[in-house]
Amino acid sequence: VNDITIPLEAYEEIEAVVKSARDEIRRLIELYKEGKLEPTPGRTLEESLEIKILEALSRARDEAGDRAAKYLDPFNNVFIMAKTGARGSTLNITQMTAMLGQQSVRGQRIHRGYRGRTLPHFRKGDIGPEARGFVASSFVRGLTPIEMFFHAAGGREGLVDTAVRTSQSGYMQRRLINALQDLRIEYDGTVRSAYGHLIQLKYGEDGVDPKNTSFGKAVNVSRIVEKHVGWKL
Repeated sequence: VNDITIPLEAYEEIEAVVKSARDEIRRLIELYKEGKLEPTPGRTLEESLEIKILEALSRARDEAGDRAAKYLDPFNNVFIMAKTGARGSTLNITQMTAMLGQQSVRGQRIHRGYRGRTLPHFRKGDIGPEARGFVASSFVRGLTPIEMFFHAAGGREGLVDTAVRTSQSGYMQRRLINALQDLRIEYDGTVRSAYGHLIQLKYGEDGVDPKNTSFGKAVNVSRIVEKHVGWKL
């Protein structure tokens, strides 16, 4: 716990960052309601507002993480794990020390729940940060019940996606293998079925074996020279 404990003045700086973000979002919402918000090209006003709010909250989380990092010893265990790539990342440090930030479901702020609001604790039509899944607390300070609910919603999406995507990709792979298992490449470079039917005049349209390519190119001369001679071209 000592590795992620920051002094009181650090929390004061983080709270100032959060307050600034709230003020900016309040101003954006007012502009939106007045019809003065500048839309993002190709987006509706509602979508533009959501994009700008997400950008403001993302900046706030990053800035809060930077403020917290100033007060942490760069040689403590948590920093070393993140910097060396052994485990975790700087985002995890930010979430432990500064704030969790915006929780998202399907890449958007949380908007589904009760009619006109996410939870009964908020007014109907409230589109402010807290009402849509923004968590200003950190793990070390603890989450409020509402923040915990939003965090669980974001975490559940990851679990569901893992289960669903695994089954979908597994079934797709099975279907592909069954469909392609009788295809073979003949000595003339054509792709044919077990019955000799012509499928492709040249394998992959270019006749190049993917496992022998380098980023799509048949030969990477610079890499070959560096590997066998030691010179960088």
